[in-house]
Amino acid sequence: MTERLIFEISSPGRRGFSFPALDVPETDSDDMIPAKFLRKECRLPSCSELDVVRHFTRLSRLNHGVDVGFYPLGSCTMKYNPKINEDIAGLSGFSRLHPYQPESMVQGALKLLSDLEYKISEITGMDAVTLQ
Repeated sequence: MTERLIFEISSPGRRGFSFPALDVPETDSDDMIPAKFLRKECRLPSCSELDVVRHFTRLSRLNHGVDVGFYPLGSCTMKYNPKINEDIAGLSGFSRLHPYQPESMVQGALKLLSDLEYKISEITGMDAVTLQ
């Protein structure tokens, strides 16, 4: 079965979310934004929250990936990265490091890398390993 477009599910007047009442005076955007920056009205679908959730859940089931089944990744540069690794790498303490930061500012990351090298060498029985 082919999934319909979200616009085909749309029904005029149907809303998935209602904004709370304004607690500030209402202002027309035409008064605040110069006309040259205004666009025509957006063509957005009108769907209930349940319609949207079900639509995108069905779409997600059409995708095949490592979470669903065997997924041959090809060359050595296309490795599977466990989600926990991605979560850790995304922490601001790591993701915001810069190669030219002074060593004094990255001691935590250097310690983690050093400990990881040591633990990998212990597990594998090698004298040393490198993360290069």
